[in-house]
Amino acid sequence: MVAGTNRHEHGPASGADARWLSGALALILAFMAGEVIAGVAAHSLALISDAASIALVLVTSRLAARPPGGGYTYGLKRTEIMSAQANGITLVLLAAWLAYTVIRHLVTPPAVTGGTVLGVALAGVAVNVAATLLIARAGGGHGAPRSLNLAGAFRHIVTDLYAFAATAVAGAVILVTGFARADAIATLVVVVLMVHAGAGLIRESGRIFLEAAPAGLDPAAVGAAMASRRHVTEVHDLHIWEITSGMPAASAHVLVAPGEDCHAVRADLEAYLSREYGITHATLQVDHAGLPAAPGLMQVSPEQHCDDAHGPAYRPGDGR
Repeated sequence: MVAGTNRHEHGPASGADARWLSGALALILAFMAGEVIAGVAAHSLALISDAASIALVLVTSRLAARPPGGGYTYGLKRTEIMSAQANGITLVLLAAWLAYTVIRHLVTPPAVTGGTVLGVALAGVAVNVAATLLIARAGGGHGAPRSLNLAGAFRHIVTDLYAFAATAVAGAVILVTGFARADAIATLVVVVLMVHAGAGLIRESGRIFLEAAPAGLDPAAVGAAMASRRHVTEVHDLHIWEITSGMPAASAHVLVAPGEDCHAVRADLEAYLSREYGITHATLQVDHAGLPAAPGLMQVSPEQHCDDAHGPAYRPGDGR
C-alpha cells in the first residue's frame, strides 16, 4: 500500500488584506459618527452590522492564518466559514427588521426632511463605494472576493450601498413630490437584495460545513476521469470536499494494474487533479489489483476494498 500527498498551498498571508479591511472599517465608523451628528440614524443598524462584519472578518482571518497544532490538524481555517455564515444570518435578520420597519412606515409615514435624507444618503453612497473598493482590493482586486469570509463582508457593504442609493432616490422624490412613502418603498427593494445575499452566504457556508463537493465540481466525473488514467483499474471510496473556501481536498482508494509502479500512478493522479480540477490537497491510497482472472479482466479481492466504502466504484471506460 502506498499513501501520499502532493505539496499543499493554503493561500497568501493575510497582512495586506487586513490593511484594506481596516481602512474600510475606519471609513464606516467615521461615517457613523458623522451620521449621528447630522441627526439621521435611519441606517445606524445597517452600518453597525457592516462594521461588525468587517471586524469579524479581521479576527477570523488572523485565526485562520494560525498554523495547525494540537487536535486542529487543519488549523482554524473553518473559522472563516463560521464568519461567512454569521454574516449571512445577520443579513437575513437585518432584512427582517427592515421589512418590519417598512411596513410601519407604509401604514404611518413619518415626517421626513427630504434634503437631509438626500445629503446623508449621497455621503453614504460615497463611503460605501470606497469601502467596497477597499474590500475588493483585499480579495485580490477582481470584483467580489473568492474567499467566502471576505465575500460576507463584501455583500454586507454592497447591500448597504444599495440601501443608500435607494434612500438617495427616495430623498429626491420626497423633495420634488412630497411623497413620504417613497423611502419605505425603496427600502423594500433593498430587503429583497439582503435576503438574496444572506441566503446565498448561508447556503454556500452550509455546503462547506456539510463537506459537500465544491459547487460546479461533479465527483462522478472526477472519479471516471481518474479511472481513465494509465494503469488505473479502479477508483473507489472517493471523497471530495472543501476545507475552507478555495481549498478543495480529495481522498480515494486507487487500484493499479499488477506490476505497474504505484508511486508513478499516484504522482500522475495528484498532478492531474491539481491541473484539471484545482484539487491541490489530495490523499490517495494506492494498491495493486489482483492477478488477471481472464484476458482483459482484473480480479479484485475483497480485502482490497474498504470495509465500508462510500459511493460507487469507477473503472476504465466509465463516463466515455
